[in-house]
Amino acid sequence: MKLNTAQFETIAVKVLENWKKANLIHFKVDEKVVLNRMIEALKEDYQKELDLEKDVNKMLDQLERTNPGDFQRYKMYPLLKQKMAKEKKVIL
Repeated sequence: MKLNTAQFETIAVKVLENWKKANLIHFKVDEKVVLNRMIEALKEDYQKELDLEKDVNKMLDQLERTNPGDFQRYKMYPLLKQKMAKEKKVIL
């Protein structure tokens, strides 16, 4: 699923509001600075996952070329993605 900037903002605002309601956060800087950093962090993490998916698909393409016929891409995709995420320290 492709996310746009407005969706990242919505997610960050909702998380921040929930943290404030539960008194889990106290600001040392302006709230907007925290919100902007949250949005940046979400975008960075999302980009890491997109990059991971590209790498997984490249590897699956390569495996499919070397093992034609019996290769079951749909079974290998989640296994390979989990393994590569662990190696690259990407949280899914």
